[in-house]
Amino acid sequence: MAHAADAPLFEPPRRVARALGETYGEAAAGAWLGGLPDIAREALTARGATAERVVEPGGRSSVVALVRRADGEPAALKLAPPFAAPALEREALAHWNGWGAVRLLDDGADAPGLLLERLRPDVSLRSLPEAKALLEAAGTVRRLWVAPPEGHGFESVADRTARMAGAMAAYRADEAVGALVAAALEAREALVAKPPQDEALLLHGCFRQGKVLAGDRAPWLAVGPEPVVGERAYDLARLARDRVEDLVAEASGATAARRRVAKLADALDVDGERLRGWTLFRAVESGTRALAAGRLREAEPLLEFAGWL
Repeated sequence: MAHAADAPLFEPPRRVARALGETYGEAAAGAWLGGLPDIAREALTARGATAERVVEPGGRSSVVALVRRADGEPAALKLAPPFAAPALEREALAHWNGWGAVRLLDDGADAPGLLLERLRPDVSLRSLPEAKALLEAAGTVRRLWVAPPEGHGFESVADRTARMAGAMAAYRADEAVGALVAAALEAREALVAKPPQDEALLLHGCFRQGKVLAGDRAPWLAVGPEPVVGERAYDLARLARDRVEDLVAEASGATAARRRVAKLADALDVDGERLRGWTLFRAVESGTRALAAGRLREAEPLLEFAGWL
């Protein structure tokens, strides 16, 4: 075990370094990653904690380490660059206060990172059969949909997706995916033009099976929110395409995909057409972003899935 004063090297998983560079630029990502050992040391020392190991493969925009608090209790330390908005994650986790989500263990006002309750990082809902995983996911995400705190700093679904739409527009003229991009952008425009009444809720923002981990305090708890305020259908849209590679590999994939969207809508009392629209938009957005980064193996199943909707 590494002592707080020594701080482990905190070598970031390869996936984190790649994703940060793609999302925020190589210069910004490199600068933050280069200072990570010092940041980790400061975070550990301020809390009197010791580090055990970095979680692999970890997330896409942060480094998570399993640690021990000064009293010996297990915890997890999450370190993310300022440009990944960890302050907003802190605000959301503090507001949920452990209800459906991992619990924040300190306010961290004077130390970098988020000190979180220790879950089982190697056991997510993806370890369950699909039907059971979707059932547990639905029960978990339902708990997160609460009114946001007064004076919050979270952006709206309309604002977040406007940025996404701007990046997607470059593919409107693309011969292969232009029609699909146009359909996704039109779906978004219709959805934001007439939002459902009384659904300005705090959402996870990136909810999927891999973001729900096994715990001791509760069987399943959500981690890694990208909090946003808006309608429930937006939050379900990422979950609706989970295990997309398996769907694409099935002969009945198209039928199964549409059935899944309908079942999720029914299970959580969400308008099915709105869920279909947001699922289409988010799948195409992710697919074109993967195309732009040269990740064709990731892009192709996403775009095929979107075409079924």
